[in-house]
Amino acid sequence: MLPNHSTAFAWGRSPSLFPRPTAPSAVRLTLEPTLARAGMFDGAWWPHSRDVRAELPGLITALSAHLGAILRVGLDQDAWDDIPRSLTIDGRVVHIGWFTASDDTMSVTRGLDDHFMLLVVPPWATAPAAAAAMAMAARTGNRMPAATILAATGTTPEIPDAVPLLAVDAEGQRIQEAEDGAAGPV
Repeated sequence: MLPNHSTAFAWGRSPSLFPRPTAPSAVRLTLEPTLARAGMFDGAWWPHSRDVRAELPGLITALSAHLGAILRVGLDQDAWDDIPRSLTIDGRVVHIGWFTASDDTMSVTRGLDDHFMLLVVPPWATAPAAAAAMAMAARTGNRMPAATILAATGTTPEIPDAVPLLAVDAEGQRIQEAEDGAAGPV
């Protein structure tokens, strides 16, 4: 049984639980339902801003409640403003590493070498696009890289030439447009 964090966190253990109405400071997090780590991502996070000091404490608190103590995170350097080396969150020091090309992803480490990978949806994404991206990333066995998910859900300003644009619903199901202009699931 999962703890009830409905007042502090808007998160889901399956894509169908996101989005929920959230308080402005709520953590927008979706985890893969089995946490089997069989896919590209173990979940997705949609921060409200690019401010690490404002965003990371809520995420770490939410993740720690369900995964255990988080010791380290790795962030995409280009996606955040002023990344500190560490933060003290809930009385525990969380070390922060950064990378120059982590492609809208985030690694979370509990224990000495137990890593989880999260898709990080850009803060400026619309709610429907963010919900669709989070659902796709949290789907069990998902193998799509971050660029494909974000392009398919319209959360990137420019779509790379090598990534086809896919129409998807909020649960990450591909939608195909019929000849008469009506859309339906593939």
